[in-house]
Amino acid sequence: MNEDKIKRLIKILEESDIGEIELSSWGRKIRVSKGSLNSNGVKVVSGQEEAASVSIDSTPDEQSANENHIQIKSPMVGTFYTASTPEAEPFVKVGDKVKEGDVLCIVEAMKLMNEIESEYSGVIIEILVDNSKPVQYNEPLFLIDVG
Repeated sequence: MNEDKIKRLIKILEESDIGEIELSSWGRKIRVSKGSLNSNGVKVVSGQEEAASVSIDSTPDEQSANENHIQIKSPMVGTFYTASTPEAEPFVKVGDKVKEGDVLCIVEAMKLMNEIESEYSGVIIEILVDNSKPVQYNEPLFLIDVG
């Protein structure tokens, strides 16, 4: 996100009753929030809030604490579907064993239904996205135990 867009977000925030704006795109996150600033331009906060008035994070790939748990991530922006049709059974459920190449879900992007296949063999530990919800590029969809 370039400087002009950040300035526009700040202006929107200043001209509204909103206390904070947070946007996430392409693995980067920006948060702009109102609050009292000290002389260094740092927001005065309490508790576990972030201290910067504007913060930008590059979120690294996060692995589970268990080395055998792998995240399957979305290869594109779109809408996540657990089954091929609303009436059909889900491709996988928690506890299912999958093999490399098995279809896990569909991500609809620009009216195209893209089957997302497992890159690993293992057991589905967790489905991280609800059916028919939007997903971002590189967003974790499934947690698989490959051990």
